[in-house]
Amino acid sequence: MTANLIRAETDVLIVGAGPVGLALAIELGMRNIRVQLIERRKREGAQPRAKTTNVRTMQHLRRWGIADALRKASPLPFDYPTDVVFATTLLGRTLAVIENAFEGAKRRDPRFPEAAQWVPQYTVEKVMRGRLAELPSASLSTGVLLDDAIQSENDVTAFASDVTTGTRYEIKARYLVGADGARSRVRTVMGARMQGDHAMTRHYNLILRIPELETEGPERRAIMYWLINSIAPSVMSPLEDNVWAFGISLPPGAEQPDDAEVTRLVHAAVGRLVRIEFLERDIWAAHRLVADRYRDRRLFLAGDACHLHPPFGGYGMNLGIGDAVDLAWKLVANIQGWGRDGLLDSYELERRPVHMRTIGEAVQNYRTLSSDLLVEGLEEDTPQAASARAELEVKILQTKTREFSTLGVVLGSRYVQSPIVIDDGTEPPTEHHSNYRPSAHPGCLAPHAWLDDGSSLYDHFGSGFTLLVLNQSAVREASDIEQVAAAGLIPLQRVDMHEASIEALYEAPLALIRPDQFVAWRGSGADPHHLLQAVCGQSIERPRLKMAAP
Repeated sequence: MTANLIRAETDVLIVGAGPVGLALAIELGMRNIRVQLIERRKREGAQPRAKTTNVRTMQHLRRWGIADALRKASPLPFDYPTDVVFATTLLGRTLAVIENAFEGAKRRDPRFPEAAQWVPQYTVEKVMRGRLAELPSASLSTGVLLDDAIQSENDVTAFASDVTTGTRYEIKARYLVGADGARSRVRTVMGARMQGDHAMTRHYNLILRIPELETEGPERRAIMYWLINSIAPSVMSPLEDNVWAFGISLPPGAEQPDDAEVTRLVHAAVGRLVRIEFLERDIWAAHRLVADRYRDRRLFLAGDACHLHPPFGGYGMNLGIGDAVDLAWKLVANIQGWGRDGLLDSYELERRPVHMRTIGEAVQNYRTLSSDLLVEGLEEDTPQAASARAELEVKILQTKTREFSTLGVVLGSRYVQSPIVIDDGTEPPTEHHSNYRPSAHPGCLAPHAWLDDGSSLYDHFGSGFTLLVLNQSAVREASDIEQVAAAGLIPLQRVDMHEASIEALYEAPLALIRPDQFVAWRGSGADPHHLLQAVCGQSIERPRLKMAAP
């Protein structure tokens, strides 16, 4: 009997409904682009995968209207401290504390509108699926596996099948994006290859229920506990009521430990005997890999499908969501007709340097694990042990603070030498892994500011380009740019912001902000036609630029 065949058409087909695929689908759906999302798994289970939703991703959730929904859905209380504790055991001596990891403190910060959120990835996905369901032009099908895809000059035809019923699908799309993870089927169809270092170390992760820790838990609440002892150097993290993640590194050649051995290790990590319930197990390996190409005509890769790195620094899921946001507006531009193919080429040109920088940070963080901090006798009540603890605290703060103070990477990574960013001849800010200095230099993330009415400047940006008019002298030039954009059907929203503090922040009378909140151009005196052609990938010509005095 021949399986049923279902034919469908869409603008964008996305393979993989993790956070990256969902982010891309939401970005497209909010702009009324037809998007079909297929996922071979049911996306169920207790394994949290990512646990850090960083400040940049929270900015996106704010744009999507679900930042508050995610905070409400988070299993941990709103005021839960986002500290990282280093201790001998979970219930033992504290050795060092890194406060406000990943900028998660719930306070108003001038540099960004949303604090980071410690929340399991499965909760993030649930909230994102809820938002996707509200978008009429987007649909999600689970239990559907991509088998193959072929391209023509004008479209892609994907062949997929239902893993349960065997129903076959033939889906025609203008573009196909692989957000299907480390074992990407789309990457295989493209013929792209991952290059770099495979399986640097293997790790064993457990999700455990430990009821006793609800009433007899650690002295200090934290989002992560690095446990430094000779029996079970490990990391434990709270996920929700009584549920903890427990991770250890496996020695070379070691097999998965049995339950008796794991129980012994958990007891050593906690610091006493406790009742535990195994919820989920997972063995994973750390890689440093990047695809040799992210695009093949109408096929694209995003997230883990094109880059893999150790999960130290909380970059993984967030980096992939950044891919989705960058790619989304460029696909929209081409589908709606105001962008050109050069805009799609800029996706890899812009994202690859960001990937390489971020991967370098993750690998740097990965060089110091719990086992690398081990010193004998840390629990003892002796002057020698006290001295050893003091020395270790200094070492911990010197070697591990970088992993949890990441704003210079998260907000400070910029698009260097992008063909759709108009350089203004000024010096870009110096990159630093933790220190972030807001800058409106073209290619940087638009500087944030809180306005007098309590809103964020970002709240006033449109879904297309935003033209910030920061000085009364630039009003006429802004009107000219508006008219050219309207004639070319380029979505552009003008925002007049005649506040001295904002003009000083952007150091220009005009600033053109891309749909992804990066600065495309700032200054004055540009030819509107050349300017908009350049930022939309329609022309390689660059407008004449003039920087107004700040």
